[in-house]
Amino acid sequence: MSRGDKAATPIEVLLVEDNPGDVYLTQEALRDSRVQVNLHVVGDGMEAMAFLRREAAYASAVAPDLILLDLNLPRKDGRQVLAEVKQDPHLRRIPVVVLSTSSAERDIVESYDLHANCYIVKPADFDHFAGVVRTIEDFWFGIVQLPRHGAAADGTG
Repeated sequence: MSRGDKAATPIEVLLVEDNPGDVYLTQEALRDSRVQVNLHVVGDGMEAMAFLRREAAYASAVAPDLILLDLNLPRKDGRQVLAEVKQDPHLRRIPVVVLSTSSAERDIVESYDLHANCYIVKPADFDHFAGVVRTIEDFWFGIVQLPRHGAAADGTG
């Protein structure tokens, strides 16, 4: 599912972030994306799981191609979300990029132990943050092959 132009099927990204400033920075960084990105934003871990499981207000939510996950969230933290996603057979193939202000070794190790696909420390200024978002975009949507939504492991989906 590598996609290199805006005419291709849109990339669905779920941003799980409670900081409005970081949400805005992510939206701005993706505004000039080389591919069409539909950014869905939820503000806490409970909402993230409802979105991913298409529950209640999220019954018509689309399955994301990528999850950008903050660790320090209200109600259910990012570690709990990551653990639930990677234990769920319907969700575990969705790549999860942990995007956190924490550079603590224990947070990094724990995230990888919970099967995060990568861990990125959020830069403090916009230019560096935008560069990180562009790098995520280039890697996950320009280089990596992702499974189609609902694709079965045996290729029948």
